[in-house]
Amino acid sequence: MSTSLPPYALIDWDDQGRPHSRHYDDVYFSRNEGTLETRYVFIEGNRLEARFAALEANACLVIGETGFGTGMNFFCAWQAFAAHAQADARLHFISVEKYPLSLEDLTRAARLWPELAAYWQPLLDQYVAVHPGFQQFSLDGGRVTLTLLIGDALEQLPLLDARIDAWFLDGFAPAKNPDMWTPELFAQLARLSGPGTTIGTFTTTGWVRRSLVEAGFAMKKVPGLGKKWEVMHGQFTGAAQPAAAPWYARPPQPPGPREALVIGAGLAGSATATSLARRGWQVTVLERHAEAAQEASGNPQGVLYLKLSAHGTALSQMILAGFGYTRRWLEQLQRGRDWDACGVLQLAFNDQEATRQGKLAAAFDASLVRQLDRQQAEQVAGVRLASGGLFYPQGGWVHPPALCQAQLEHAGIRLLPYNEVLSLDYRNGLWQARAGERLLASAPVVVLANAADVQRLLPSARLPLKRIRGQITRLPATQASRALGTVVCADGYIAPPRGDEHTLGASFDFHSDDLAPTAAEHQSNLGLLHDISADLAQRLHADALDPTTLEGRAAFRCTSPDYLPIVGPIADRETFDQAYAALRKDARQVPDTPCPWLPGLYINSGHGSRGLITAPLSGELVAAWVCGAPLPLPRAVAEACHPNRFALRELIRGVR
Repeated sequence: MSTSLPPYALIDWDDQGRPHSRHYDDVYFSRNEGTLETRYVFIEGNRLEARFAALEANACLVIGETGFGTGMNFFCAWQAFAAHAQADARLHFISVEKYPLSLEDLTRAARLWPELAAYWQPLLDQYVAVHPGFQQFSLDGGRVTLTLLIGDALEQLPLLDARIDAWFLDGFAPAKNPDMWTPELFAQLARLSGPGTTIGTFTTTGWVRRSLVEAGFAMKKVPGLGKKWEVMHGQFTGAAQPAAAPWYARPPQPPGPREALVIGAGLAGSATATSLARRGWQVTVLERHAEAAQEASGNPQGVLYLKLSAHGTALSQMILAGFGYTRRWLEQLQRGRDWDACGVLQLAFNDQEATRQGKLAAAFDASLVRQLDRQQAEQVAGVRLASGGLFYPQGGWVHPPALCQAQLEHAGIRLLPYNEVLSLDYRNGLWQARAGERLLASAPVVVLANAADVQRLLPSARLPLKRIRGQITRLPATQASRALGTVVCADGYIAPPRGDEHTLGASFDFHSDDLAPTAAEHQSNLGLLHDISADLAQRLHADALDPTTLEGRAAFRCTSPDYLPIVGPIADRETFDQAYAALRKDARQVPDTPCPWLPGLYINSGHGSRGLITAPLSGELVAAWVCGAPLPLPRAVAEACHPNRFALRELIRGVR
């Protein structure tokens, strides 16, 4: 996450308009053969046309690539997939890239291939918030997934949890970029490979071939194309790699029809439903209210920004990946009505906060976050402020109900409102959601996305979810207040107006269970406004407002003790404690006892005040667990969010 590396590739363009890397003093692709070489070395070399045609319904072929570059290999692979695969097959393309191209440079390069416009234009339309780490793109209605691993290959690939079907071993020539063509990298390719995994590469350098063979790939030289006398193809013949610890291992994929229940239609439930539906699942969403997004996801404006750590914690990695994923989702909504990328300014309200912000600004690229002095901050905000702060230029505000509605608008999703689930039973391979004696729906897979009510439906899991009441205040915009140009945060936040109202909030109350808005908390929110900007408070006539007449809403945030969401499959707690009791004596043991999973049961909850960033990507994480697909986050981050983490910690600490 350091800014010691340039954020984007440094490129020169030759007289024919082709890109040349300054980092490696090398061309991105052959000046003469271009896409022909890609199709020959990678598409034909991995027999992809036949393999695409052979994909069964809802099957997915996973391609791994070293060096995304201009995206040419991806566009060609997608084109071949579109031409040969049946309509309900899927493609997942995973590519690592140390120096991603800027949108301007990627656009310029892509236009060299007008015949591929149907494939590069959708990516360009979503090419925002491409920051270090895992960045996932959903394309062609979810039929095609692109996961970019932004960073050094030897740092990113060890984090990946996936099974690759075909490798594109690309990148700049070994003589220009020797750090990538190493036994350590080839060992990672082997770790991610299995029986039948193929590989293609343009290089036939002897030490590259020998290193690939040592890693477990059977390689052979074949005639090349154009000026390339020879290229190499191969297949993985090595041994399978050790699996993860059993409590974090992949659960068996559920048998039976691809049908799922999702309980709750807030941000977590809506995201989970669309992620499953895009993978060919028929999803029934049970919602106790009249429509989606009526609880914590129902505020008129939520803030999309990054509460990061300079130390690269699991939470920071998830936030960075989740921010990009949500930000790309928002491109599908109506700007100004449903969201606005107006930026977010986090004020440095004391010296300690200013010091923390300085460390963050030094740890990340300025395209993600930058430190502003007071004068600069006031220019961005359009109002007078008490201090400068951190500015997140790609952040902004979102109307969460619009995002939920957009995610639920899929032919494979059925929303059933006015259905409050009071109990869950597992009978004959199906989870049955009931309201008393009444059966609401049943399916082999169920995802609990109903915030703290997970505890009520699954008390035996003893998940430490906590509800925190929050209240927002809706303030009528004035002509003077419309000067506010960005979301401004301190202890609270205020957003530029959506229509004729600003959203101001939000309070924190750890004790109240009453959701009726109170005048006292409206008054408290007005105090937060004064702390943010006395000038803005004056523009809104805050001192003349009567808190008893103000409008707002209250809802419960749901959070966990470590502030990470709870996402993934879960085990039967009593059997888990028995199976791994040895951990009470020696936490270093890794018993080979299979995890006693609750079959087909998954959780997506505990997002706290970060739901706009973490919930949508967590929907992808749940779908990856369910389908056995590549995880959209580093394995360690997925484990840090895993529901079993609490049971594991209690065993190790000797808690009974």
